[in-house]
Amino acid sequence: MLFVNGIPFCVIECKAPQEEIEQAVSQSIRNQTDEYIPRLFTYTQLLLAINKNSAMYATVGSATKFWSIWKEKQTQSGKPEFEKLQELVNKPLEKEVISRIATTLKIDLETLENERLVTEQDRSIYSLCRPERLLELAWKFTIFDAGIKKIARYQQYFVTKSALRRIKQFNEDGSRKGGIVWHTQGSGKSLTMVMMTRNLALDNEILNPRIVLVTDRDDLDKQLGNTFAACGLEADRATSGRNLLELITEKQSGIITTLIHKFDKAYSFRKYQDESSDIFVLVDESHRTQFGSFSARMRQMFPNACYFGFTGTPLMKKEKNSFTKFGGLLEPHYSISQAVEDGAVVPLLYEGRHVEMTQNQKAVDLWFERHTKGLTNEQKADLKRKYARAEMLNKADQVIYMRTFDISEHYRENWQGSGFKAQLVAPSKPAALKYHEYLNEIGIVSSEVVISPPDMRESFDETDDEATDEVVKFWQKMMRRYGKEEEYTKQLINQFKHGSDLEILIVVSKLLTGFDAPKNTVLYLCRVLREHTLLQAIARVNRIHEGKEFGFIVDYASILGELDKALTMYSAFEGFDESDLAGTLSSINNEIEKLPERYSDLWDLFKTVKHAYDEEEYELLLSDEQLREEFYARLSEYSKNLAIALSSDRFLSETDEKTLSRYKADLQKFQSLKKSVKLRYAEAIDYRDYEPKIKKLLDTHIQADEAIQLNEPVNIFDDEMFDQVKEEQGIYETKKTAASRADTIAHATKKVIIDKMDTDPAFYEKFSKLIQQAIEDFRAKRISDLDYLHKVTDIRNKVVGKVHDEIPAQLTDNEDAMAYYGVIKPFIAKNEFDEEKLETIIADAAAAIDAIIKKHNKVNFWDDEDAQNQTANEIDDYLYDELKNGKNIDLSTEQMDGIIDKVLQVARHRSYK
Repeated sequence: MLFVNGIPFCVIECKAPQEEIEQAVSQSIRNQTDEYIPRLFTYTQLLLAINKNSAMYATVGSATKFWSIWKEKQTQSGKPEFEKLQELVNKPLEKEVISRIATTLKIDLETLENERLVTEQDRSIYSLCRPERLLELAWKFTIFDAGIKKIARYQQYFVTKSALRRIKQFNEDGSRKGGIVWHTQGSGKSLTMVMMTRNLALDNEILNPRIVLVTDRDDLDKQLGNTFAACGLEADRATSGRNLLELITEKQSGIITTLIHKFDKAYSFRKYQDESSDIFVLVDESHRTQFGSFSARMRQMFPNACYFGFTGTPLMKKEKNSFTKFGGLLEPHYSISQAVEDGAVVPLLYEGRHVEMTQNQKAVDLWFERHTKGLTNEQKADLKRKYARAEMLNKADQVIYMRTFDISEHYRENWQGSGFKAQLVAPSKPAALKYHEYLNEIGIVSSEVVISPPDMRESFDETDDEATDEVVKFWQKMMRRYGKEEEYTKQLINQFKHGSDLEILIVVSKLLTGFDAPKNTVLYLCRVLREHTLLQAIARVNRIHEGKEFGFIVDYASILGELDKALTMYSAFEGFDESDLAGTLSSINNEIEKLPERYSDLWDLFKTVKHAYDEEEYELLLSDEQLREEFYARLSEYSKNLAIALSSDRFLSETDEKTLSRYKADLQKFQSLKKSVKLRYAEAIDYRDYEPKIKKLLDTHIQADEAIQLNEPVNIFDDEMFDQVKEEQGIYETKKTAASRADTIAHATKKVIIDKMDTDPAFYEKFSKLIQQAIEDFRAKRISDLDYLHKVTDIRNKVVGKVHDEIPAQLTDNEDAMAYYGVIKPFIAKNEFDEEKLETIIADAAAAIDAIIKKHNKVNFWDDEDAQNQTANEIDDYLYDELKNGKNIDLSTEQMDGIIDKVLQVARHRSYK
């Protein structure tokens, strides 16, 4: 136990690889129980499991899955903020201290006196435990969520810090600058909002801030309010437009939660405006809430408020104009691939399945015969065209029955009894009831249906409002049973999350967003989804849970084409890059291909065993602790791979029975061996148990003969394979080459550079030359297609991210001053000063000129010649008094006039950007 400024934190140091970090985490959790030393942890603010190469951190009471890694924010140079670290780790100690340490540890005195390199251990301790950071984490970024102590993940900490810096900057109209927080689903957006609110309340530069939390769905509004209440922050929930108006006008509520449409009702009741700049509006799922009149009413009521939008999906091109109302993207953004890499969410495996409908031909003909009597031939043809659409075929009874049977078998043989749950997305409310009816009829898997009332549409989605007799009867039955819609939804969600009886939850549009159930592992898609809805839906199964390695997307609706459309609709310059989703969907086939290697690696440990059936020889070989640990690790990897393989139709059909039996038998053999050696050598290490579904998968095969694979499982970001699948399905005809993709990126980048050149000439001119050079190098065959693609992609990313390579640290987060820095530098750089001193002089000048421009800025500034002249005169005085005379900078009158003209030109263009 160590103390920093009186605050305790506990460090468990490990000397072995990552497996030992996980062991240390387990030991820490064990030691917190009543049987060990729980009081040691009473006042501990931060727990770390750490060794030279890696580290994890958490709070007291955190389960294994919530231990996190910390990544320090990147600077403008692209490197983490560790400049001081080399100096700190090699700061000389007093001779007497060194001598005592050497004597105590029995090591050579020279070892302590020699300089050493910085390790990951140094970086982690510096990042988390230096006094100012640790105090801040404990005070402002540690919360209690329903009694559970939680500490910020790195992206939550840094985006909150970015937001606090942003609000200290003001727009031309006097309002504070806001921004967009793009953190993927499952990364804790609600808690980020709590932490941001907490920091706003504690900021001594903001007196009496008022926070308004806005959503577009009733369940999200309640969820957000409950999250704040659980964290000890009381929020007043607006129950109506009139109530919202009362909460706003009385100014007694520090935190208000409301639905977006209530602003319209409130404003229609009374045209009220609050012009305070200390109102902070946090908009959840902002990609949906910033369209139409509702958001306009909100901004009418709060014309000078500071707005922050939160989204879990990347920003689409068509939404860009609405998002400019918030401001730029707040860094760091947190994409799906980053969350998967950090272990914040699990990766997703995609498998396409398809029910052959040839055997339904009689049923289809019979349907038409029954429903087209009395129609003309033209009417029949039109009806047939509509029925042939995928959306209609998805609702056909025979299709639903065959899919239901396949889903029932698939879930039974892969997931039933494992504790993991599934969602089924139906194309309509009547279809949802049919899936439920057929699952009950088959009798293998339990299910329930969660839908909205039959006379309502789900907001912002393409749902049906089919008030058929079946739907109305179902709804009336639910209302008799549960009393009201809220209780009906609440109880079924609780059964799904916490009970064991409800295995598959059937939905249409409800619970596709903002619904977190960690046990939810499989998403059966029987409906075409698009754009944001599709990306949000597949994220329902990416939440982490003990024993959950992957989420599974089982697609019956051929959504690969829609997924491709969703990805291509995103523009490279709207804050999104396709690489941000790389790794979201991994191919089952890729996992299966690893199986022979994992199997061979496992057996390779026992190559010295002479008698294959001699159990004693195996156990004696594993008397070596390090070899035992390697055995457990390889066995774990092999069992996970085999579990995935056995869930694939293709693997089972293409693998002979003898090989399958060998894989299963050897897994059972090694599982038994593991149990024996753990007992024999009395191990204290508590390795995680294998997933419950493994035993079920070892003894069964998929029997759903009616289902076929639409295509071989494929990673959608494997361009070559994904393009091939799309061509086979007729999604598009031509195949993009690396060169064509590079040309697209290069010329789009050039367009952006040209459009924005006047807002920051030095920055964009540099990249204009780089992109043109890359194009010319490719045309002259000096670089390959792939090099061309990599080069222009790198340039594009730097342009999008406004990555300044040579901007002094004091200008960080001040983009206006950065632009002026680039203007001033050519005029002053020729002076013979020390480079570092000259850089500081130019940076100070840029900041001073920025302050002068902001001081004189006002509404219609660029139409007021007198105001512009006053600004120019004050800049002229600064250049003459502070630089020419004060710093002895060689500046002629013409040069000073040139600086003033160019700076004001840039300021004018930036005011219109």
